[in-house]
Amino acid sequence: MRLGLAILIALHGAIHLIGYREWSKLAAAGQPSDRTLVPLSPTGSRVFALLWLAAVIALLAAAALEVLRRDAWGALALSGVLLSQGVIVFAWPQAKFGTLVNVLILLAIVSVAKHARFQHEVDSEVRALLAHPAEPHASSVEPSEIERLPAPVRTWLEASGVVGRDRAQTVRLKQRGELRTSPDAAWMPAEAEQYFSVDEPAFVWKVTTKMMGILPIEGRDKYAAGKGQMLIKAASLVSLVDAADEKIDQGAMLRFLGEIVWFPSAALRPYIAWESIDATSAKATIRHAGKVASAVFAFDPQGRVVGLQAERYLGGGADAKLTPWSVSCSDWRTFRGVRIPSQGEVLWKLESGSFSYYRWEILDVEHNPGGPYREGGARAPAELGTSASFPSDHL
Repeated sequence: MRLGLAILIALHGAIHLIGYREWSKLAAAGQPSDRTLVPLSPTGSRVFALLWLAAVIALLAAAALEVLRRDAWGALALSGVLLSQGVIVFAWPQAKFGTLVNVLILLAIVSVAKHARFQHEVDSEVRALLAHPAEPHASSVEPSEIERLPAPVRTWLEASGVVGRDRAQTVRLKQRGELRTSPDAAWMPAEAEQYFSVDEPAFVWKVTTKMMGILPIEGRDKYAAGKGQMLIKAASLVSLVDAADEKIDQGAMLRFLGEIVWFPSAALRPYIAWESIDATSAKATIRHAGKVASAVFAFDPQGRVVGLQAERYLGGGADAKLTPWSVSCSDWRTFRGVRIPSQGEVLWKLESGSFSYYRWEILDVEHNPGGPYREGGARAPAELGTSASFPSDHL
């Protein structure tokens, strides 16, 4: 995408060399020109030629900076587009088709600016989420704490390796996977980062993908202070989804509850209550901000979470209704000493059949990190523990 944009800008700049050469010849001939909306004198033609050259320089420089991923490319590209459109308007009969390219470049500039703003807003939410754990230092999980839990939950926490370790207060993780918007839609590859506050339940999930392999899509799902919000944008310009209501709140709360499988010590938090069902399942209920949500967790004999089920609102708004929702886990790996589900999929059970809409793979998990991924805070490799490297692609 970036290389294609750089090529487009560079070609547009190169075409302006034709305009510079043409008007330079007219200026050298010393004859007045009537090829513009307003006739130009020889001196005017020389000035006009220099404006074409200035557009060439600005556009070619912007293309080079875009290839080098320098932030200044946008300002130079905007200057080049304004210069380009100015000379095109003045020489409209011959140069009018260059307007289309200018519009495309301008849309790209606006999209990049909107993307930067979106990222800044999400990064601010992430920093706020990670900044203030309720306790200055994480305490370790004591064996006595798990005695009151249903047997399969107790076995899960023991097998996961959290007993005797510091409990998670904040979490960051990386995912990759595939998602789709309807049962007959094509799968789109996705990459995501997610951040959790555990002392006070909250999360921010940000994802990027491409529709039809071309159109960039970015999204942010969050839960904070008992409120959920889902925002999805195309090319950072058009909001495809911007939903926030009580039904979205319930879905976000259920999502947090289900995703404690990646930081199992959260199962001991006072806002989560467990009820025994049988030897391989237990019901978890989360109570937060005056709201309640429940899910049934399933475990195998080895103490691994193999899935969960709940009734979750499909979408938001007046038409949203409770729909069977489930998560299945298909692989497990150890990250920094804690064994967690590392692959799985998420499904809706519709009247027409099961609709799998997200296949996920965990690439990295860190409890109590120093900050967001781009701001460092990762532990030294010696502290990572068993199997901390990225798992291979199983999708």
